[in-house]
Amino acid sequence: MPIEIKVDDVTSPAMLALLQTHANLMLALSPPGSCHFLPAEGLRAPDVTVWSMWDEEVLVGCGALKELPGGVGEVKSMHTRSDLRGQGHGRRMLEHIMAEAEQRNYSALYLETGSMVGFLPARRIYEAYGFVYCSPFGDYTLDPNSVYMHRAL
Repeated sequence: MPIEIKVDDVTSPAMLALLQTHANLMLALSPPGSCHFLPAEGLRAPDVTVWSMWDEEVLVGCGALKELPGGVGEVKSMHTRSDLRGQGHGRRMLEHIMAEAEQRNYSALYLETGSMVGFLPARRIYEAYGFVYCSPFGDYTLDPNSVYMHRAL
């Protein structure tokens, strides 16, 4: 059976556990003041759409798209289970989010990720999909532990 990506309401025990794993990883890799992940409650906001990725009954990963003012979006909460990384799941989720942003007629996508070596695989994926480095956007401020990227759609 192929991988399935579906809208998620962020209430299932599996999804909540994955998001806790994501939060723990972000807190381990970044100082607390430099962690910008959304908790489960934030992911349930009306301006955020969350998708979960499934391989039959196995939750593989997640990703989210937050609507920002001005007809643009922000990629949030990209996470693939550590034992399933390196199989293209992150790329597939990013492609899904980009396609959704295009369907919504967003003019661009933005994201924030870590500047440390632990975030290098994520930055490489974003670079491969045409994201370029930019100044802080939205409510973000300059932070040596963060990099900011955008991609026109």
